[in-house]
Amino acid sequence: MSRIDAVPEVLWQPSPARVASARISGFAAFAAAKSGRDLPDYGSLWSYSTTDLEGFWSAVADYFDVRWHRAPERVLALSVMPGAEWFPGGTLNYAEHALAGSDTRPDSDPAVIVSCEDGTGEHITLADLRRRVGAAQAGLRPGRDFAITATIEQLRAALPGLSGAVHIPVLGTATPDGMTGWADFVAVSGAVEFTPVPFSAPLWVLYSSGTTGLPKPIVQSVGGILMEHMKSIGLQSDLGPGDRFFWFSTTGWMMWNYLVGGLLVGATILLYDGSPGYPDLMTLWRLAARHRISYFGTSAPFIMACRKAGLAPAELDLTSIKTIGSTGSPLYAEGFDWIHDHVGTDIQIASLSGGTDICTALVGAAPTVPVWKGEISCRALGARVEAFSRTGESLTDEVGELVVTAPMPSMPVFFWGDDGTRLHDSYFADYPGVWRHGDWIRITPRGSCVIEGRSDATLNRGGVRMGTAEFYRVVEMLPEVIDSLVVDTSTSSGPGDLLLFLVLADGAELTDVEPRLRSLIRSELSPRHVPGAMVPVSAVPRTLNGKKCEVPIKRILAGAVVSSVVSMDALADPTGFDAFLSAARAAVGPANPQ
Repeated sequence: MSRIDAVPEVLWQPSPARVASARISGFAAFAAAKSGRDLPDYGSLWSYSTTDLEGFWSAVADYFDVRWHRAPERVLALSVMPGAEWFPGGTLNYAEHALAGSDTRPDSDPAVIVSCEDGTGEHITLADLRRRVGAAQAGLRPGRDFAITATIEQLRAALPGLSGAVHIPVLGTATPDGMTGWADFVAVSGAVEFTPVPFSAPLWVLYSSGTTGLPKPIVQSVGGILMEHMKSIGLQSDLGPGDRFFWFSTTGWMMWNYLVGGLLVGATILLYDGSPGYPDLMTLWRLAARHRISYFGTSAPFIMACRKAGLAPAELDLTSIKTIGSTGSPLYAEGFDWIHDHVGTDIQIASLSGGTDICTALVGAAPTVPVWKGEISCRALGARVEAFSRTGESLTDEVGELVVTAPMPSMPVFFWGDDGTRLHDSYFADYPGVWRHGDWIRITPRGSCVIEGRSDATLNRGGVRMGTAEFYRVVEMLPEVIDSLVVDTSTSSGPGDLLLFLVLADGAELTDVEPRLRSLIRSELSPRHVPGAMVPVSAVPRTLNGKKCEVPIKRILAGAVVSSVVSMDALADPTGFDAFLSAARAAVGPANPQ
């Protein structure tokens, strides 16, 4: 796959004042003094961060004043993948860093702003947050037994036919019999205590989205996440004390965990409990204006939905926004234009790509790097990202497999319940000792990047390979197309058909849309990528974090058992999955049996 384009338009260029004041500039000076290296620009800093791993991560720990309870013996004892051993012997605590600074942070600068769809909310100071954490900690404390066996038995017996049972205490309802109310649970006050743990101690289990199969239970470490989020949020996103950080996310998406990381660098975080589309798509923009958000994070589908709806958020006072972050799927050039023209011309557009696997971005933005329309500005510090050919050669300005050729602290320490086999097969089976992420990427000579979609969902038509991101960019240009999913049913046994599933706007008819789409795909992409069938559906199957289930559908149509590749719990709307699958199987037809 070779593709060389003209240099796209620069939509945003950091001013000399912005570069000088950026925290990453201060870090570069700090790292240069510590290492004795000349680090005049982002390119040199990235090179240093990915070739001198011990020097770079030691500088991150020192710059952000990591609070060691016991100092580590060294930075990286074993530089292999999988199995890298970071900061051996060191002990620390994640919550201690998130709750630091309560004596110096004024109450006028809240740690957390809570806003709910019903109009309620609150500002929580850091001191109050510490008190609440201490009370919750006391409620959880070595000798209190909770007998739940009988409850579990009752639930199992009662589950057949159960349509749902939800109790939300914030609505003011009474606590059900047999349950403990939150007020009683935290009635015993106590100062929060920070227990030091090893750097590699498990912090949490995050489940992958399920876009390529059953979700993976990913265990990440206390120290790895702490270091990575300090670097990513503090340096790449340029956030710190006085800034307000918002990323719209559910608790089922890693971006919620990432947002909480804003506390690690002293920023105020905004939590929103509600729908981004109620009462309309201006809800989040009004929220950003009301709370004077510095960094507004969302998803590419949300941005494109705002564009299709013809919104103009610039009618609000959004002058507090320095950066708009977008992730979840590639942000098309049209999305860049819409932000620039209808949100603010002086706003940095930070398109990011990474994953739950590492709970961060591998490629993204920096306050000292320009924004080129339709591109991701740079590779992240500490992430030695390359594009590999099938034979493992590094490519420049050609599309290849996104790989990481050096360990990162936030890589999984293990998968829950795995003996190491699934972890190895997920990332290291294709290129031994090298992390294969599963995306197509093109790295330009400028250092910017373009994500072309999942590599295992590539559309290979007569030898002409194309990422699904480029395909969706063209298909969803039509205002009548609300959503789409494309599947290439080709297998190792032979070529198959190209199926395009379409969610159409109210009043739109396939008989009108199909000929225009065929003409558009033929001219913008290639004649070989014109679908054999276009199928109207009510909804496209997506994961809880909004990603399209291209690979599971492809595998099911190739004969895989549904339960072996799709978890219903990982779907945003499992009720519509059977209907979609029926339409997909009908589209394949008897000529191409599953």
